[in-house]
Amino acid sequence: MYLLWCIELFFKALKQNLKVKTFVGTTENALFIQIWTALIAMLLIKYLSFKAKFGWSLSNLEAFLRWNLFTYRDLWDWIDHPFDVLPITPESVQNLLPFKGLGQHQLKMGT
Repeated sequence: MYLLWCIELFFKALKQNLKVKTFVGTTENALFIQIWTALIAMLLIKYLSFKAKFGWSLSNLEAFLRWNLFTYRDLWDWIDHPFDVLPITPESVQNLLPFKGLGQHQLKMGT
């Protein structure tokens, strides 16, 4: 009986914290992959919550991570001080084409 209750609590935590409302695949392998992926995500979020100096709840940390997924920040500084760390502006890695034309920078010969 205890084991069945633990399984129910496990699936309840998956559904509430990681938004696993429905399973994508119907095969046994697809279900295992989705459950393992959710478990790994939950483990990583719990680890970040454990290491943080800020008092995160699991649901708040998960929501803040989702909202800031595509911003550049130092993760450990942000986890400890979420309202003090500003986003980092990444350096441009795009190379310019060596053509003169509309919208292109003028390249000097020999550089």
